[in-house]
Amino acid sequence: MASIKIVLRKNMMKKDGTIPLALRISENYKTNYKWLGQYISEKDWDKVAGKAKRTYPNHKKLNNFLMKKLTEANDLYFDSKDESITPKQAKQKLKGPGGSKSFFAVAAERIMSKYDRGTFSVAKSELSILYNIEEFLTLKSSSSKNDVIKAIKQRRKDRVSKARKSQYSFMDGIDHFKKNKTLKFRDIDQAFIERYKTFCSAYLNQKTRTISNQLIFIRTLFNIAIKDGIVASKFYPFAGEKEKIRIGSGNKIGLTTKEVEKIESLQFEPQSSIWHTHNVWLIAFYFAGIRISDVVKLKWADFKDNRLYYVMNKNEKPLSLKIPDKANVILNFYRKNQKENNGYIFPFLKDSKSDNAEDIFIKTRNATKLFNKYLKRIASQCEIDKNLSNHIARHSFGNIAGDKIHPLMLQKLYRHSDLKTTLNYQANFIHKDADDALDKVINFSVNG
Repeated sequence: MASIKIVLRKNMMKKDGTIPLALRISENYKTNYKWLGQYISEKDWDKVAGKAKRTYPNHKKLNNFLMKKLTEANDLYFDSKDESITPKQAKQKLKGPGGSKSFFAVAAERIMSKYDRGTFSVAKSELSILYNIEEFLTLKSSSSKNDVIKAIKQRRKDRVSKARKSQYSFMDGIDHFKKNKTLKFRDIDQAFIERYKTFCSAYLNQKTRTISNQLIFIRTLFNIAIKDGIVASKFYPFAGEKEKIRIGSGNKIGLTTKEVEKIESLQFEPQSSIWHTHNVWLIAFYFAGIRISDVVKLKWADFKDNRLYYVMNKNEKPLSLKIPDKANVILNFYRKNQKENNGYIFPFLKDSKSDNAEDIFIKTRNATKLFNKYLKRIASQCEIDKNLSNHIARHSFGNIAGDKIHPLMLQKLYRHSDLKTTLNYQANFIHKDADDALDKVINFSVNG
């Protein structure tokens, strides 16, 4: 049974000795307070009756106000159609249908929770979305498009520069948006979303998938806000025939066997950056397209009895694979540097703090940026006109596997939770049936 009462918040006493009044909503050991904007001295407050004493000037007016607020709270809590309403939800709903909490404040809380759980890549990408939305809100239509784009790029450059000099941190960004009250959830309607999509395309030069990812983030925050009673469900812009988020599959292009052989045949100066890049990429390919960021984190302790015992960072799924002979050749180059590399196979994390997940994330991210730079040079040397990136190692494994390997085995190798995911992924690389069908139509005989 919930308890709703008007109380003094003595720990918030002002310098003049007055204390704020608040609605206290409690149930199942969970309590939330809603400030009422009224202050009173403890000597003028009847704690048992929950009202102002006659010694307080205008006590009748104040008590009528408090009774009205108490009635509203009881009506909301006990007459709600949602029997599972929590004290927190009740508190938020008492603030009105649009809520008093800004979109940015809710977003900052979610991003901070991601950060605290160690999912730094998600936290940082979502923080970037908030900067994009802020740029959209401050867009001056009177300025030329080129000037706007130039200014946006400069602000990004300044943030990166300050971060490198330790003058700006992730937490500074979080604090900035916690205080930003310029956007309410009810302001985000279909028209807002359409304008934002245009802004992302025209001013940020973003592709459809990147824009869709941002809309998914906005939709997630709306669901959180509705659940917590911050905004009424009638303001949800993704319901029914409203905004639909469509995610295209895109084209996944992998290398052919001959192209991989070209890469294998390259020779570089040992211990150079491009030499390490070459080795890391091949290891990723040899182990069924293991993600480059996970390759960087591999330790010698992950190898036992000529097998790799690997836990995928993205979904924490374990896998055990034998070490292919080609992979062993590369690993042998690094065996003598085990102590120097602090137990890691590759040297990129050797100076990282093992107990600092963010430090490991930053150094891993810096390494993957370096790889993309040198992979372009490798592609050029091999005369490969495909975008040779970190992730193409995975696509290349899928392309060469084609329909030669049973989907259930590929599911295991890819560490997919659902076979359907594997089938959809592999469909990008199986073209024989479609090619045969095309040939039957195009290469028809005259007498056919």
